[in-house]
Order: sequence, then C-alpha cells, then structure tokens
Amino acid sequence: MPQVLPHNEGMPAGSQIPLSMLVVFASAKLFSEIFERLGQPGIVGEILAGIVIGPYVLGWMAPNDALRVLSDLGAMFLLFGVGLEVKASELLRLGGTAMAVAVAGVAFSFFCGWGVSTLWGAPHTQSMFTGAAMVATSVGITAQVLATRKLLNSRAAQVILAAAVIDDVLGLIVLALVSSLGRGPVNYLDIALTGAIALGFTWFVATLGRRAVKKVMPHVFARVRLAEGEFALGMALLFALALVAVYAGVAAIVGAFLAGMALGETVDHRVHELTRGVTELLVPFFLVGIGLRFDLSVFATKAVLALAGTVVVAAVFSKFVACSLASFRMGRADAIRIGVGMIPHGEVGMVVAQIGLSLGVMAQSVYGVIVFMSMATTLLAPPLLKVAFRGVVPEIRQDEKMMGVG
Repeated sequence: MPQVLPHNEGMPAGSQIPLSMLVVFASAKLFSEIFERLGQPGIVGEILAGIVIGPYVLGWMAPNDALRVLSDLGAMFLLFGVGLEVKASELLRLGGTAMAVAVAGVAFSFFCGWGVSTLWGAPHTQSMFTGAAMVATSVGITAQVLATRKLLNSRAAQVILAAAVIDDVLGLIVLALVSSLGRGPVNYLDIALTGAIALGFTWFVATLGRRAVKKVMPHVFARVRLAEGEFALGMALLFALALVAVYAGVAAIVGAFLAGMALGETVDHRVHELTRGVTELLVPFFLVGIGLRFDLSVFATKAVLALAGTVVVAAVFSKFVACSLASFRMGRADAIRIGVGMIPHGEVGMVVAQIGLSLGVMAQSVYGVIVFMSMATTLLAPPLLKVAFRGVVPEIRQDEKMMGVG
C-alpha cells in the first residue's frame, strides 16, 4: 500500500491511497506552475517535486508498489497519446535516419560509459553495466516536452521518436549481453533470438499491423454500441500491445506507442481528448516517481562526486555528438535538435543499474552514480529542448483551426 512518511499511525482505514495521490499530484502541479511562471518547462518542476517530497528531503513520500503502478500507467498513456498525434507515414519515411541515429547513439554511449568506468579502475563487468546504463534514451521525457509545445510532427521530433523506439530494442540486446556476462557464460543464441523477436514485433506492428488496424477498426467502431466505444476499444488495443511488447522483450511503453500510432489515422477527435485527460491525471505520477528515487547521500566522498560528474558529462556528450552526426544530413539545426532530444536516460538507466546491483557486480556507490546520471540528463533535457526548438512553429491540428484555437 502507499506509504506516507514518516508517520501514518491513527489514520482512518482507506485514507492512505487518496492521501498519497493528493500529495503526489498536488505537489507536482504546484511545482509545475512555479516553473512555468519562471519560463521553464513544467515537467522539470514535477520531477523536482518528487525529490522534495521524497524520502531523502522532506520524507513525505516513499516509492511503493501503488505509486509504481500509477507511474507505469502514466508512461504508457503518455506514449499512447504521442502515438495518436504523430503521422505514421512520415515517421516510417524517416526510418533510415532514425536507425542510423539509434545505432550511433547506442554504440558510442556504451563505449564512453565503459571507457570512463574502466579509467576509474572499475572491474570489467561493472564497467560493462555502466556502459549499458548509458545506451537507452528515455523517450517519455522528450515526448512530453514536444507534445506540450505541439512539436511532435516536426521532422526532428519524428526522428527522435522513431530512434528512441529502435534505441529501446537495441538497449534490450545490450542489456541481455551484459546480464549474461554478469551471470557467467554468454548464450549468444538466446540473445540473438530475443533481439530478433523484439525487432520483428516492432516492425510488424508499425507496418502491417498499422495497415490492418486502419482497415478493420472503422468497421468495428460502426458496430459498437458502448458509450465511448472507440475509446474503450483503443484502451483494449493499448493494453494488449503493451502486454505483447513485454513478452516480445521490449518495454510496455513501446507497445503503447505503437498502439497509438496504429489508431492515429482511424479514431476521431473524442479519443484524443479522452486520452489527454487520462494522461494529465497519470503523467505526474511518472515524473514524480523519477524524483522519489533520487538519493544525495551516496555522494559522501569527493571521488564518488567526481565520478558522477564525469559520467554525466560522458552521457550527455556521447548521445549528443553521436546522434547529431548521424542526422547531420538533415541540416545543422535539426541535427542539434535530434542530439538534444536523445540525451535523457530517465528510468531506463536506473533499471540497468538495479540489475547490476542485484547480480552483485555493481557497487552501491556506482548504482547511486547511475541514478544521478539518469536524473541529471532527465532534468537537462527539457530546457535544452526548449532552446533547440526555438523558432519552430507548433503544428495546429485541424480541429483546433475549426475552433479558432492557437
């Protein structure tokens, strides 16, 4: 059950869940409002709200299973909504550039992470996990910034989204490889099979699956008598593809994004509205959840603090340089935007570090450094994206034009 810290004795039965949701949601929106008034992205405020109310500052809230479920749902609805808004045909057209960006970012980031850790005298396996923690981009943070600014259909944003999905699959393969090294002999056949299944699932849903949904769903919608029938069927597809994605070996949010992309050209505006409403409710739990895990106590020594700073610089430098160069043919401005958009690591790096810690191949201090790197890149991305996309005209959807919005 949710836990409000430090004291909850004597509270009425059933009060902990609504109290936890109140503390998280209200603090997230309060900090978001403050940051928006200061001219900064609101999501930075929401992440900082998690740090402030978390167990290492005020101690009002601790990570727990209920908040983790709400956080996971927030990430899924965020990516589902992003999928609804993007133009699938344009996304697929830029697939070659996105593949180059993803491969370059994963390869260079891994070797930078491995190299920095090795230079600091870390054991080989720990260095491999440090490199693996730096390979994957957290698309949720970038997607939220771009969605808020109505920039999802710009060329640079399309490449970032497609590259981040490919990035997730490649990151899975790297994680499988280093995890096998941590456990003992490497089973290359299992790793190859896992990678093939993940790539196959993503390709199938993004191409053939999307076309099938576009043909079949209008006939299904015409026969449904449920109130908000389109939204109900969309939710069923969202959860189904998220589940299949997990079985295929990739993150549930990839399945959620593909579900939204498959439905984007089929559902009416009402589904977009309802999805935005649910997303506004749940995304604060995703963002605050990142902040709740931040622990400054691991930086008790100058050596760990110096390592943390070095790892953050390497994480930002490797992603920005590799992804910018891989997309430079799109022009200098878009290349910079893509490089910045691929910087945040978010919860992905934390998951890799947690696996390394559980296998006993990563020191607690290095785990703290990886969490700090994930947090730092997540906090850096929104203001950098705001600068990088300055001057890009937001897209006004047709329904907004009809209502005179924007």
